Amino acid sequence: MSTGEVAAASLREIAEQSNAWPFEEARKIVTRLKKRPKDEVIFATGYGPSGLPHIGTFGEVARTTMVRHAFRVLTGDKIRTRLRAFSDDMDGLRKVPDNVPNKELLAQHLGKPLTKVPDPFGTHPSFGEHNNARLRSFLDHFGFDYEFMSSTECYTSGRFDEALLRVLERFDEVMAIMLPSLREERAQTYSPFLPISPTTGIVLQVPVTAHDAKAGTITYEDPDRTEQVTVSVTGGRCKLQWKPDWAMRWFALGVDYEMAGKDLIDSVKLSGEICRALGGQPPEGFNYELFLDEKGQKISKSKGNGLTIEEWLRYASPESLSLFMYREPKAAKRLYFDVIPRTVDEYQQFLEGYGRQDLRQRLSNPVWHIHSGHPPKAEMPISFSMLLTLVSSSNAENAETLWGFIGRYRPGVTPQTHPKLNAQVEYAIHYFRDFVLPAKKFREPSETERAALADLREALGQLQSNATAEEIQNVVYEVGRREPFLDHKKKAKDGKPGVSLDWFNMLYQVLLGQEKGPRFGSFVAVYGLQNTVDMIDGALARSA
Repeated sequence: MSTGEVAAASLREIAEQSNAWPFEEARKIVTRLKKRPKDEVIFATGYGPSGLPHIGTFGEVARTTMVRHAFRVLTGDKIRTRLRAFSDDMDGLRKVPDNVPNKELLAQHLGKPLTKVPDPFGTHPSFGEHNNARLRSFLDHFGFDYEFMSSTECYTSGRFDEALLRVLERFDEVMAIMLPSLREERAQTYSPFLPISPTTGIVLQVPVTAHDAKAGTITYEDPDRTEQVTVSVTGGRCKLQWKPDWAMRWFALGVDYEMAGKDLIDSVKLSGEICRALGGQPPEGFNYELFLDEKGQKISKSKGNGLTIEEWLRYASPESLSLFMYREPKAAKRLYFDVIPRTVDEYQQFLEGYGRQDLRQRLSNPVWHIHSGHPPKAEMPISFSMLLTLVSSSNAENAETLWGFIGRYRPGVTPQTHPKLNAQVEYAIHYFRDFVLPAKKFREPSETERAALADLREALGQLQSNATAEEIQNVVYEVGRREPFLDHKKKAKDGKPGVSLDWFNMLYQVLLGQEKGPRFGSFVAVYGLQNTVDMIDGALARSA
C-alpha cells in the first residue's frame, strides 16, 4: 500500500469508531447499503419557499453536507454521492408572510402554486423563484456541492409522472395510512391528490369522487362550476398533499438520507409508511431540534423572527455559523444575536486546538467537519470578544483605530498579513453599533468599589508600559482580593482565598457599561495601561 492508502485506511478505521454525530449518521447509510447495494447514494434536503430562507434552512444543508463527507470517508469515496436541495415550490400559498413588501399583491393570489404567485420584490417571475434564488445564492456563497431541484419542474416536466401513477395505483393503501392520522371532519374530504384548477390556477382542496389507475386520472367536483371534472394526475395538472408528496419524492428520486425537524417526527413516520406502500425504502435520517428566537418561540420563515442568513453574515464569519449548526443538533438552541460573539470565539478555540490533536481527537473536532477534513491554519491573534471590548472602551467605530491597538499589541500584524482578522474587525464594528452601543449602560460603583478602583488605578500606574497580560492580570487579581469580592470556596496558588467573578464583572459594568468581557489583564495589555488608567479616572469622576 502507498503512504496515501495507509493514511486513508487509518482514517477510515478511526472514523468507524468515532462518536461524532456525522459519523454516527453516516454509519446508518453504510448499513443500509449492505442490505440494498447501490452505485449512488442520494442525500436530500427540503425547502418550503413560502417565506424567505432563514438560517434553519441553511442548517439542514450544512448538516447534511457534514454527514455526506463523513460517509465518503467511511467508504473511501468509492460510492458516488449527490446532494439534492429540493424546493417545494409547487405548494399553494396559504398565507401572506409578515416580512415581505407588497402584501396586497400576494393576497390576491392565495392558493396558487408559489411559482405562479407574483414576486412582491419585483426581481423574479414568481415569489417561489425569488425565494429559490435567495437560497441558491447563499448556498453558492458557502461553496456547497449540491443540485437544486424544483418541485414545479419535476411535476410539469414529467419527471414525477411514473411515481404519481404509482400513487394512483396504490390510492387505497395511501388512504389507509393517512386517514387514521386525520380529524374526522378532515378525513371525510381528504384526498392525496390536489388538482390544480385550469381556470383559477389554485391548488384545490376538494374531495376526489373517483380515481382510475389505468387511465391515470382522478375525478373531482369543481367548486366554481359545481360539475364533475376528470383530470390526469401527470404533467403538472395535480400535485400531492405534502406527506404523500414527501413519500413520492423519496420514491421517485431514490433518496437515501434526509433529516427533518423534531416537529415533523410523526410526518416522517407517515411518509415512510407511504414510501414503503409505493414499493420504496424511506431514507435514513434524524430529527434535529428547532431553533428558537429571543422569546423562546420557534423561528419561522413566514414570521421572519430569529436571525436571517444575511444578518449573521453581517456580524460574523460563515465558519462560525457552521459551528452553530454543528453543535448539539438534537438540542433546542436560541438563535439570536447574543449567541454570535461566543460562537465566533468558540470556532477559533476549536481551530487552535486542532493543531495539537491526534487523528482520533481531530475527527471529533467540529472544524474537521465544518471544513470537510481540511481546516485552515489558525491565524487569529485576538479574540472577537476582545475586539468588541476594544470598540466599546474606545468608542472606536472605525477600523483604523482598532488596528492601532492591534498593531501595538501584536507588532507586524496588519490587515494585509491577516485578512480574516481584518474581516473580524469589520464584524465587531457592526455588532457594536447595532447591539452594544444601544444597550450600553454604566453602573454606579459603591463606595467599596470606588476604593477598589482607585487602588487598581494606582497599581496599574506603577507597572512598566511593556507589562505582559499575565503580569497585569496578577495585579488586577491581587487588588480584587478584598471583601466583598473574596471567594472563600476557591483557593489561589498561594493558599489565600480566591477572587469571585463579581470583581471582574464590576470592572466591565462600571468602566465599560457592559455586563462581561474577555480576560481583563489581556484587555488592558491590548488597550494600553495609560488608556485604562484614564478610563478608571473617568469612571471615578462620573460617580463622584
